Amino acid sequence: MQHKSFRNMPCPIARSLERVGEWWSMLIMRDALHGMTRFDQFQDSLGIAPNMLTRRLDALVKAGLLERRRYCERPPRDEYVVTARGRDFRPVLISLMAWGNRHFAPEGASVQLIDKTTGAVSDPVLVDRVTGRPITATDYALAAGPAAPERTRSRYASDPSGVLPAKQPPSSNRKRATRKSKLAQGERR
Repeated sequence: MQHKSFRNMPCPIARSLERVGEWWSMLIMRDALHGMTRFDQFQDSLGIAPNMLTRRLDALVKAGLLERRRYCERPPRDEYVVTARGRDFRPVLISLMAWGNRHFAPEGASVQLIDKTTGAVSDPVLVDRVTGRPITATDYALAAGPAAPERTRSRYASDPSGVLPAKQPPSSNRKRATRKSKLAQGERR
């Protein structure tokens, strides 16, 4: 069965799913980011059919998340090394793991993120790199970017929270709108 390609859609989520949306791809990336590089390691870890593993590895190489490197000439054997693009995917997997632990693990977490120094369990959150503030629906909204086509611009034309669109520079108006939004939320509680 042939799936619709998301490659040319303007949505960055759709384009990302084109590269890693197949569930085996995410599990291969999980294992690769954990240090696995060899075909047999992936196969043993995942229990995936060899032909499917070959297709998924080829797709991840083509997408630039893994790099194929020959480690043996006779017989020819390759290893799969995580690229910079692949390392940038790590926060996505950590977020997915945290979401899965929170919502789909009634028995408790089977895998957790820990601080390597202290061993303390970490509770990952998404933060704004510039301000260091956690990204929440209360304080942040999606907005059309500069390359957005008209359909995307109309989808994100207004934000129901009352915060000004992203294209406007921060100003006292934004602070007032945010303050009004927070006051309105306080009244609803």
